Amino acid sequence: MHLIQILLPLADNAGRRFDGAAYGRVRSELAERFGGITSFTRAPAEGVWKEGGHTAHDDIVVFEVMAREIDHPWWERYRADLERRFDQEAIVIRAIRVEMI
Repeated sequence: MHLIQILLPLADNAGRRFDGAAYGRVRSELAERFGGITSFTRAPAEGVWKEGGHTAHDDIVVFEVMAREIDHPWWERYRADLERRFDQEAIVIRAIRVEMI
């Protein structure tokens, strides 16, 4: 089993916040494909990283789904679609192997 996390920004590079409908669409797409979803949208997380000599940051929301197998081609296409929709150079989607206890 895998826990797949999608980290999405709250705002574009100009600081304009994305409409709630953009996140609702992601939530619906993932719930339909995976049968359920967990979203962390009420208390955004903050990502910080070094970029070209300065520190950058993003406020993000996290969506999580569980999957037995990872369909890499599907996730590559979905990540590219999200990057277009959220106007990002890169969106982080990561998978963690989970042992159910």
